Amino acid sequence: MIEGIFTLFSYILRRIGMMFLILFGSSYLSYVLMAYSSDPLAAFGESTEKNKAFLIKQTIIQLQLDVPPPVRFFLWLRGVVSGLWGQLDLGVTRFGKQPVLEVMGAAIPVTFRLVIASTILAIFIGIIVGLLTAIRQYSRFDYSMTFVSFLLFSVPVFWFAVMLKIYLAVQFNDFLVDPTIPWYAIVITGLLVGFAISEMSGLTKLRYFVLLGVSAGIISGLLFLASASKWFINPTLGIVGVAALALSSGLVITQLSTGLRNRQSLIASMSTAAFVIACYYPFQALLAPSSNILAVVLMFVITIGAAILIGYSVQKIDRRINIRTAILTAIFATLPVVFDRFMQEFQGYYQSEAIHGRPIPTLGQSNDYLSEEQLNSFWISGLDAIMHLILPTIALTLISFAGYVRYSRASLLEVMNMDYIRTARAKGLNERTVIMRHALRNSMLPLTTILVNDFAGVIGGAIITETVFQWKGMGKIFKTALDTFDLNLFMGVFVLGAALTILANLVADLLFGVVDPRIRVRK
Repeated sequence: MIEGIFTLFSYILRRIGMMFLILFGSSYLSYVLMAYSSDPLAAFGESTEKNKAFLIKQTIIQLQLDVPPPVRFFLWLRGVVSGLWGQLDLGVTRFGKQPVLEVMGAAIPVTFRLVIASTILAIFIGIIVGLLTAIRQYSRFDYSMTFVSFLLFSVPVFWFAVMLKIYLAVQFNDFLVDPTIPWYAIVITGLLVGFAISEMSGLTKLRYFVLLGVSAGIISGLLFLASASKWFINPTLGIVGVAALALSSGLVITQLSTGLRNRQSLIASMSTAAFVIACYYPFQALLAPSSNILAVVLMFVITIGAAILIGYSVQKIDRRINIRTAILTAIFATLPVVFDRFMQEFQGYYQSEAIHGRPIPTLGQSNDYLSEEQLNSFWISGLDAIMHLILPTIALTLISFAGYVRYSRASLLEVMNMDYIRTARAKGLNERTVIMRHALRNSMLPLTTILVNDFAGVIGGAIITETVFQWKGMGKIFKTALDTFDLNLFMGVFVLGAALTILANLVADLLFGVVDPRIRVRK
């Protein structure tokens, strides 16, 4: 045990030493190449200012252009090394003379808020769809998702973002004036969703068409009720909607985790969902208008704690599996309660003077015209942040989703052809157990590096998306650094992104040992 910890510790130290060498080399090359390729004095070429010579001289002194770039790099590096004793200095921006650390400190939370939601959604949805396409290989669903993923992967982000502005912002805001859905749109949407659900189910013949008809009927009915009740301008889930989503979450999670035939896991998940439903009205008091994020955290703590007790008390055997199923059910069953609470504030938000009946914005990261009372309200300010996140999140999610579909599909198909999968089937295990307990974990191994590096790239920002939607994040300041030949700002963004990428590779290597027990650190 002690020897294993020592081996792991020495391995991590060696990797950290290599990380510093790689970071030093990459930052040196980037600094020198950027310095040689940029010409901050080019702007004075056509200048007619009388003090042109003075301005050129001042710029040379300010940017130390009289010092060769390789030497200038070590002058800049001195401020970085000072961070080891708590005096990190990345210099100041060329225009504005603001410390680079302050500019990045203001941009990182903006980028994190913009990209983290889309990254998580793309990973979650992309892997699920990719696994389903692998399981339903050569089916209509597989061909459809392959076509959609390749289409989204090839679509330019800026064009897709503009289309979202036109159809999901401008036209949807116009639709809210009279939110009535035409009957043909209801029927077509119901059939499309029903077809997707039927294809994912893998059923054949009569059961396929029964599920198609039931799904299409339910979706069409819900859209008809939403249209008739003007739900889109006064949305709410209520206890009925929360109950339906909570119970559905329990069924899906149980099916994926152990299968619906496992009565103990089914009882644990359904009991947890029932607990969340029973707490709906008490939670409304907890999530009062004056509440904050701590109330939301407390609600999840309550439901997860109850899930642990329920999973533990169902039976003595397989308690770990039952607890896991109950916890996942608690998380996904509690989320609709939070969404419902935000929905309750939508009508007041929609009718406020700052919104003026157009809740889906096309630019910016917040509405500067909200009243002080609205800004101080956790639910109103949170709803405003969600509204501004809708378009850029959809744009980033769908583009990234396409890649995860292809990666996860190829990975699972490769694993499904392995000898141990055939052995598991020969033992008489059902297909769900073979996929969920044997194939899925091993198929995640090649995806680990991609997942970790994508999370590291979150801080790097999304340059095109932030530019189109006018978000002032890391992508925006990186573009500003390139446009203005701001070497200090450029290097600040580069070093942060490079450090996170290198660290992500170390984390991915360590996660390999968790995902695949055969991988161990060697001396």
